[in-house]
Amino acid sequence: MRVLIIEDESLAADRLESLLNEIAPDTEVVAKLVSIKESVKWLTVNSADLILLDIQLSDGLSFSIFEQIHINTPIIFTTAYDQYAIKAFQLNSISYLLKPIRKNELTESIQKYKSLKSAFSIDFESLITSLENKKPVFRKRFLIQIADKFRKIEIDDIAYFYASDKNVFLKTFDDHSYPLYLSLDSLVEVIDPSEFFRINRKYIISMKSIATMLAWSRSRLKIILNPKADNEMDAIVSIDRASDFKNWLNN
Repeated sequence: MRVLIIEDESLAADRLESLLNEIAPDTEVVAKLVSIKESVKWLTVNSADLILLDIQLSDGLSFSIFEQIHINTPIIFTTAYDQYAIKAFQLNSISYLLKPIRKNELTESIQKYKSLKSAFSIDFESLITSLENKKPVFRKRFLIQIADKFRKIEIDDIAYFYASDKNVFLKTFDDHSYPLYLSLDSLVEVIDPSEFFRINRKYIISMKSIATMLAWSRSRLKIILNPKADNEMDAIVSIDRASDFKNWLNN
């Protein structure tokens, strides 16, 4: 564990280093710094696993370090006063220790750091690579219940989904409607966005269901669907979706 100590009192810094060596023998104190200016300079080109940071330094409050450079490193704040606790915990604080630093309190802080590090140890590079290579999985079919019978509807057979009287239905290309126990909002999350588009609050349509498109008022589009919608006026692309709809058609 590589630790940076920022403390302007040499005796206090030496005592912290001594306590760290007792608590965690694997600790390497990579530097002991005494000022904001020196700390900013060092942190600009160096890093540590953990920082022990005195709040009151010779050239001001150490919080100003965070105003000059971005720091993700966990921090144990040390101070002779407790009025800075709230500010400290708005930053990367593991704990807030009042001087004189007690061995048992520092031990608890180090253990807290190690447990958090273990809990949140993630190989972000591998995770990102995995997510980039993983293709999303979309619904291939829907199981429909009609009375005491069930029927599976393949996604390729669905022309569109629509809401009517607070219920949601799917319409197949052979002009049959079936009730669904999913909201349109939920459907958007599970169907392929390259094949289906939500044109308004009532309709999600398949690319293959579009028979004709007509220019409508206020830059909107009226869609003539195949099979036809029960009310053609419901199949109008809303103003806020018109631009995205045209982009969808062009992809």
